[in-house]
Amino acid sequence: MNIFDLTGKTAVVTGGGRGLGLGMARALCEAGARVVMIGSSKSVLSAAEKLRARGFEAYGLQGDLSRTEKLPELFAQAVEPLGGRLDILVNNAGVQRRNKCEDFLINDWEAVLQVNLTAVFRLCQLAGRKMLEQGGGKIINLASMLSYFGGYTVPAYAASKGGVAQLTKALSNEWAGRGIQVNAIAPGYMATDMNEALIRDEGRSREILGRIPAGRWGTPEDMKGIVVFLASGASDYISGAVIPVDGGYLGK
Repeated sequence: MNIFDLTGKTAVVTGGGRGLGLGMARALCEAGARVVMIGSSKSVLSAAEKLRARGFEAYGLQGDLSRTEKLPELFAQAVEPLGGRLDILVNNAGVQRRNKCEDFLINDWEAVLQVNLTAVFRLCQLAGRKMLEQGGGKIINLASMLSYFGGYTVPAYAASKGGVAQLTKALSNEWAGRGIQVNAIAPGYMATDMNEALIRDEGRSREILGRIPAGRWGTPEDMKGIVVFLASGASDYISGAVIPVDGGYLGK
């Protein structure tokens, strides 16, 4: 028996059109799941088309996670091509704003918290209700290295990702005994669009790379194993965990 097999399972991945989200969506497809990817731009549609060209059952859905009142409708649209069933939710979408703490704009604060935390809670709630009716499911949230420490010039992002870690534990406390495992992945420093500013900063980039025992920045490929593990029966007794995928960064 392959306990990592996801054949027949259904999944929704937010922020699935590029970067880490696309890597995880691809991994779920490769493990046998049917996947709907939600993205803020049309790139999610072409990403899904490329997966279908490889023989996978993948769908793209363009949607705006910053509009709380629209999330129930967006969620309903996402599960429709999956036959109304949802086994796996991956809350990956996130936004970033940078500024010194004393100059950080309240509009930027609200924009980051809305997408990175409020939308995550709302989608967890909508998915949780459906999974409780079905008798179980897997929810995987994306935390961050900034779930552990504060960073620089990113107060809203740090607050949101600290919140994701605690939200994951709170949901697990109520749902683990009812068949839903809720966990979080905390990616390390990844070579993605969101980290372009860090990668371009030679001093900061050198400092970060010097602390990663693996000796390199992470890639979307590095997220594939952990997301399949947490989405599969292999992790049925794991819930409320925040698991770093960081090349050893936190251990140094």
